[in-house]
Amino acid sequence: MSRPLRVAVVGSGPSGMYAADALVGQEDIPVSVDIIDRLPSPFGLVRYGVAPDHLSIRSVRDTLDRVLDHPAVRFVGNVEVGVDLTLGQLREFYDAIVLTYGASRDRALGIPGENLAGSIAATDFVNWYTGHPDTPTDAFVDFLATSSSVAVIGVGNVAVDVTRVLSKAPGEIEHTDMPEHVFAALRGSRVRDVHLVGRRGPAQATWTTKELRELGELEETGVLVAEGAAVDDTASQAAIAEDKAVARNVKVVEEWAARPEDDRGRHIHLHFRCRPVEILGTDRVEGLVVETTVLDGSGQASGTGQTHVIPVDAVIRSVGYRGTALEGVPFDERRSVIPNREGRVVEGESVVPGLYVAGWIKRGPTGIIGTNKKDAVQTINCLLADYADPTAWSAARPAPEAVDEALAGRTVVPTDGWRRIDAAERALGASRGRDRTTIHQRDGLLAAADAGQ
Repeated sequence: MSRPLRVAVVGSGPSGMYAADALVGQEDIPVSVDIIDRLPSPFGLVRYGVAPDHLSIRSVRDTLDRVLDHPAVRFVGNVEVGVDLTLGQLREFYDAIVLTYGASRDRALGIPGENLAGSIAATDFVNWYTGHPDTPTDAFVDFLATSSSVAVIGVGNVAVDVTRVLSKAPGEIEHTDMPEHVFAALRGSRVRDVHLVGRRGPAQATWTTKELRELGELEETGVLVAEGAAVDDTASQAAIAEDKAVARNVKVVEEWAARPEDDRGRHIHLHFRCRPVEILGTDRVEGLVVETTVLDGSGQASGTGQTHVIPVDAVIRSVGYRGTALEGVPFDERRSVIPNREGRVVEGESVVPGLYVAGWIKRGPTGIIGTNKKDAVQTINCLLADYADPTAWSAARPAPEAVDEALAGRTVVPTDGWRRIDAAERALGASRGRDRTTIHQRDGLLAAADAGQ
């Protein structure tokens, strides 16, 4: 071989970093890898999705960061594929492209009143409290200052994270790396009641037991089981018998239901078997109408026709993420993923040469962070098998400098630029008695990346 196999990984979340690690971790085919991300900082949902108070999970970024230490890996930040570089250009500059840009858009409820003021997506709220540079500093200041009772729709880990952040006392979160404007807004929050709403029962919830239990450990907020927690139906009993994690989750809910009434001034209310059917209000949210559901033998919910109103003045929907299309790449609109076979992108029945996919945009928003490692390795194994024969790829591709020339005039954050951002955040945190404080504005990130140059 006259040169290394050149690979572009589009997206620097866990899937992208694991893909790069799998590429440089093997010795059969020499490779060089550029990890391209539209943000100035890497790590995707580990940085901008995992709740800041989950320090052990967020520490995964330290493991991912070590991938950037490899001499064959470059970070190319603040570069958006489809805007700053086209897919066609990537094909000119690289032998293979691995798309790992995830699923960052929220799913809508599709019910009347969803567009009222006070009705928001969990993805937007999470972006704000994690310091995502696309979210304005003041995005949720008024929301927190004017809402006393909030419905969080969904029973997954993101819904639990949002509920916990809304329900914690200021002293329980100020050790985290949240930006200072987030702390200020949460200190001024008027939220006293959070209603966690799920259309099925506790045996069908997708949260993990650890995250669920944390709701019952808050200093100033009690948990009340409001309705629908019975697990006497066939599907729930079968799920409890077959899955130890489900049994643990149900036990936690049952323990809460058996507790004496909590007299603290702040509460989390669990509503099971409640399907949202309408958000009430004229100019802003004034209540949530839910329909009581029943479960069939497979655990699917159907409405009973019986409705009631949960008194809230805000609604946060947390019913899943969805991927988005990239121009020039096949896309399955129904599943919101890029169609593929074991990571090889396909169009109809045909494989698209040189184009691969990993992570949520490959399989949908499922699994935990570690799931992405196995998923990425599967994709990279396919890529390496395709290029094991040196005659399968051309030695006439442009040199690494070609992509840099195409980005001339663009403010690109390289690996050492990210290292300077990292150092600046750690220094900012230390000045406030914390390990880190997230720099949230893009200009601030770019200034930190350029400091000392």
